[in-house]
Amino acid sequence: MALSRLAPRSARSRRTSRRLAADLGLLVVAAAFVLPLAWVVLSSLDADANLKVKLPESWTFDNFDAVLVDEITFTPLLNSLILCGFATALTVACAAFAAYPLSRYRTRYNRPFLLTILFATCLPITAVMVPVYALFVQIELIDTMHGTIFFFAASQLPFAIWLMKNFMDGVPKELEEAAWTDGASTLTSMLRIVLPLMGPGVAVVTVFSFVMMWGNFFVPFMLLLDPAQMPASVSINDFFGNRGTVVYGQLAAFSIIYSTPVILLYVLIARRLGGGFALGGAVKG
Repeated sequence: MALSRLAPRSARSRRTSRRLAADLGLLVVAAAFVLPLAWVVLSSLDADANLKVKLPESWTFDNFDAVLVDEITFTPLLNSLILCGFATALTVACAAFAAYPLSRYRTRYNRPFLLTILFATCLPITAVMVPVYALFVQIELIDTMHGTIFFFAASQLPFAIWLMKNFMDGVPKELEEAAWTDGASTLTSMLRIVLPLMGPGVAVVTVFSFVMMWGNFFVPFMLLLDPAQMPASVSINDFFGNRGTVVYGQLAAFSIIYSTPVILLYVLIARRLGGGFALGGAVKG
């Protein structure tokens, strides 16, 4: 009887120890994210900001006043919205049209093509920038917004196709077949049935593509030459001066403003990210 009582207690203590260890690990991971965010927020309000995470001795909004001017913030942010917005729309549209035949038509070329796409996602952007730069010079796309938009979309397209195809596989083909019976074309069934039902997938691809482009420094730095066309991901480099001097307070203030569009985008489509495929009983009966 005594042994039978001790066994549940020992199992319970092991579960408690594992739970405490998991909670401790999560706290360490959370601290790794919270501390940099705390530094950004506190330093943006500190007149004497440095690399330490500390409460400001005197709270001030002077850092925001210093960066909220056209040449430092508004023009680069507008350039970033133009570049990333159009490139994201182009990426999502092309990924949807490319993923549809891969999801709906089975051929012996599907798997090699998907593996090629997966390989393309592994290529570092620095490995292709030299030939891309030479190509852009030859076709006169260097230092143009539309050329940078095209390259942004092309660089994100492989992984976007891979994601979109996997989400599209979750939409039953029977719904399209019913639409075809009623006279709908393939394009109509794709636009009015498949894409609306895979809204969470489209939202994921949109957020992923936009975030990856929004924080990209190297591509616009290489392909754009005019300072007036530089996005915020490049103009943030202006806060790092010569000989290691950094204006930490203004850098933190600009970082908060710079991250706002991404946060707003996530908030706007958070419902789509949290939802599932609204199939209900559509394929019953």
